[in-house]
Amino acid sequence: MWSQLEPTAPHVAYLTLSMFLIIYALFSLFIRNILHLSEPPLAVLYGIILGPNVLNIITPRHWRMNDEILQEVTRIIVGVQCFAVGIELPKHYFRRHWSSVLYFLGPIMTFSWAITAFFAYFIFQTNLPTALIIGACLAPTDPVLAASVLSDSRFSQRVPKRLKDLLSAESACNDGISFPFLYMGLVALKFSGPGEAIKEWFLITVLWQCVFGITTGLIIGNIANRLLRFSDQRGYITKSSFVVFYLLLAILCVGVGSILGSDDFLVAFGAGVGFARDGWFAKKTKELPFPTIIDLILNSTMFIFFGSIIPFKLFLPCHVTPNCGLWQLILFLILVLLFRRIPIVLAMKRFIPDIRTYREALFCGHFGPMGVGAFFLAMEARGELEPGDSVPQGNPDLEHPLGNKEMAIYLVWPVICFVVLGSTFVHGLSTVAISLGGSIARKRGERAPLLGQETEGLAHMDHDAGDGESEPEVSGTDEE
Repeated sequence: MWSQLEPTAPHVAYLTLSMFLIIYALFSLFIRNILHLSEPPLAVLYGIILGPNVLNIITPRHWRMNDEILQEVTRIIVGVQCFAVGIELPKHYFRRHWSSVLYFLGPIMTFSWAITAFFAYFIFQTNLPTALIIGACLAPTDPVLAASVLSDSRFSQRVPKRLKDLLSAESACNDGISFPFLYMGLVALKFSGPGEAIKEWFLITVLWQCVFGITTGLIIGNIANRLLRFSDQRGYITKSSFVVFYLLLAILCVGVGSILGSDDFLVAFGAGVGFARDGWFAKKTKELPFPTIIDLILNSTMFIFFGSIIPFKLFLPCHVTPNCGLWQLILFLILVLLFRRIPIVLAMKRFIPDIRTYREALFCGHFGPMGVGAFFLAMEARGELEPGDSVPQGNPDLEHPLGNKEMAIYLVWPVICFVVLGSTFVHGLSTVAISLGGSIARKRGERAPLLGQETEGLAHMDHDAGDGESEPEVSGTDEE
């Protein structure tokens, strides 16, 4: 009988991943609305417990899931999420809210990159290009973690829709916008002359990856919208195929961006915006839970795998990274959470139309989670710097002095993993803290406030009539 058991790596993965998703699905409303929890912290904790550091059940490294496979899985998940944000934003969103998004992608993201690099430079005693790489990995907010916290729940319903749309749009854009910041540090390590480095950075990173990427995405999205309308109007497409078209188009965009060497996240997001520009697709799929299903399966799976590959041993100082110890990592995490976004968003509040009170600015400044996107950027940096396909697992050859490039390879990975771990729990559990704080602060009989009182703009979070309907209903002519 025992000979019939076949606990191979894929079979263990099927069992453990589906077990978590089933348990979460059974209690999802209770977890979200009563406990005010989202799935990422729970998924990471599940991955840590079942991972090689505890029960040794989920072991991606032993399953020959190398860095290349993990990076491609991450690429698909972030790309699909960026596309989903483009789909779910109100129609013509950027035509009316471009200035608010631009402030977040411009001065706020630049400040986040610079201040994070500053902390990394002094705390880890590293060189400037490596600090810039770390800052670039942590500058963007993560669309996967943002979607998990901002998705439908009692907590998210108490956040004005204009803020949810703003944070979603920012999180989908800035993973792609972060590439110029990332490659600024990479070209400094890879090229000796400033002229060649600047040329490579501007022509390839800015023009080809970013500008060409977003343009390509918008073109793909508009063409796909017209093709789907054509097929739907003539009754050529089934309802199930109509829904699956969503996922297939997102994967197509990631493939196009990767093959062209462009920014696949911007391609995916641009396609989502172009595809849903007029609100027709959103209206057709309003009652379909497909995006929620994709979020639950893909996002939770990624966070479980992340929990199982966290390099806890690298959180201790060694001869390669003598200034990367546990206390340095904790200090770095605290400083990043406090100063990466909150001061600059508070300072820019008066210029951002969609942020109306300082309480809202504090919320938007705090809510800048670092997750799967930072994880991908760290692997992208390692892929650009390493001579091989994976990060060195053994000790380096100390007979030869390590250069700046080698030091970056060894330092970036544990720093990013630690911050992503901390951010997942801090931002994932912040809904609990805010809800508990509101329950303590409110008077008897009042509804739980979030950044204020719901009846008075959420103490001082402004809920006006326009928050619920950012755009007018799609008219019947949209389906012509």
